[in-house]
Amino acid sequence: MTTRSTPTDPSMSVTLAEAPTRQARNSAAFWTATGRCRGHEVIRRRGFVAVDGDERAGLRILIQEPDLDPGERAELGELVRRAAGPVNAEDPFGSTDLGHLGMRGWQMPVMLRGPGPVDEPALDVVRVRRPEDLQAAERIVIEGFGLDGFTPHRPGELFPAALIEQPGVDVFVALHDGVPAGAGVSVVAEGVGSHYWIGTSSAFRSRGVGRAVMLGSLAHLTDLPVTLTASKLGRPLYESLGYTAAALSTWWASDR
Repeated sequence: MTTRSTPTDPSMSVTLAEAPTRQARNSAAFWTATGRCRGHEVIRRRGFVAVDGDERAGLRILIQEPDLDPGERAELGELVRRAAGPVNAEDPFGSTDLGHLGMRGWQMPVMLRGPGPVDEPALDVVRVRRPEDLQAAERIVIEGFGLDGFTPHRPGELFPAALIEQPGVDVFVALHDGVPAGAGVSVVAEGVGSHYWIGTSSAFRSRGVGRAVMLGSLAHLTDLPVTLTASKLGRPLYESLGYTAAALSTWWASDR
């Protein structure tokens, strides 16, 4: 799953037009690894990958192509209808309408950063290896993203212990005076990096924690192109780190 290229290797170049596809592939790699670590079913088709979880994790859909065929659309509908929990879908191409399945949609930009150096973070950022650090990262992400479905906290449910052993997957925690204050995940797949769950504890907001997490997780990706999907609040930070908006990704969620 992990591949690396040197900065002079043209094969590592990614254009803005290619960014949605590369983000789609990376998201599929991340959620496949997460689903398998949780013991959930992973369904792979030409046009989508789905991770079918329990009543708390729910169903995660990763659209992989802009032109799903009728059979794939019908299968997605059936997966959504029988999902045990909440449904979340990511479509980096913005081309698959899931509104008829009772889901609400919104758009966020897919962003791309080329290979290049980054500054040192102002806070200590550690790559997670200890169970207690992984649980701290879980708590920060659950709080920061308002993941009420994962409360009360069950250690290892959001981030299974085996996740940090998966090739290409790393979890990071930023420390403010020794206290876990921010967290995030980086994933390398098919020569491209990406970021997920970049979050800050409410007690440490507006203290540069999010920037520190990003810089710390980018430090091992400086020789690779990197993508991400940005929230409205996060976009200015990512732009300041050299990311450029490439396309609008459509996200869908059920109201369960």
